[in-house]
Amino acid sequence: MLRVVLIKDLAITRGERRLFSNLDLTLAAGEAAVLAAVPEAVIMRPSVVFGPEDQFTNRFAGLARISPFLPLIGGGETKMQPVYVGDVATAVADAVDGKAQAGATYELGGPEVLSFREILKIILDTTDRDRALLPLPFGLAKLQAAVLQFAPGPLKLTPDQVELLRHDNVVSEAAKAAGLTLQGLGITPDSLEAVAPQYLWRFRPSGQFQRKNA
Repeated sequence: MLRVVLIKDLAITRGERRLFSNLDLTLAAGEAAVLAAVPEAVIMRPSVVFGPEDQFTNRFAGLARISPFLPLIGGGETKMQPVYVGDVATAVADAVDGKAQAGATYELGGPEVLSFREILKIILDTTDRDRALLPLPFGLAKLQAAVLQFAPGPLKLTPDQVELLRHDNVVSEAAKAAGLTLQGLGITPDSLEAVAPQYLWRFRPSGQFQRKNA
């Protein structure tokens, strides 16, 4: 039996907000097309995904290596529920194996809801970097992103990324009640603090063998 699983950011096309960006519109159209063709398709919507090759924690850890500060876009109050890529992969594999509810939309989040500020502090602590956290209003961040979207490496920032940070990115109460979560699939999610040291060590001043302060 053919099973279709679509993975899409939890922050995009959430019912309580409008579509703001080209990314929103493109992915919303893609989801609609998939469901029209395969109504029993399973939709997986993870929050911010972290792991060895992610473009979130690695980016800010890399930026902390070259910059005396990290930008707190929008003041750093946006709520997220970072989810480990391994847990997302397990959920997708379960859906392919027929263990997920056909035609359902699952919201995948880690064990903790954290603010953007709290996530940056975890990254700095993990990499043993002492950097200032500089509040950056959304308007100014979007102006900078108009230029930085063409920048290389950790300096890159796109207008769509800034727009996504305007909205909380957490699992809804409705998904929890319906069991359409990692826990509903029998998966116990790993936390950012538990997993990040396994791959962010390379951003420490002395690498893997950096001695952390007690």
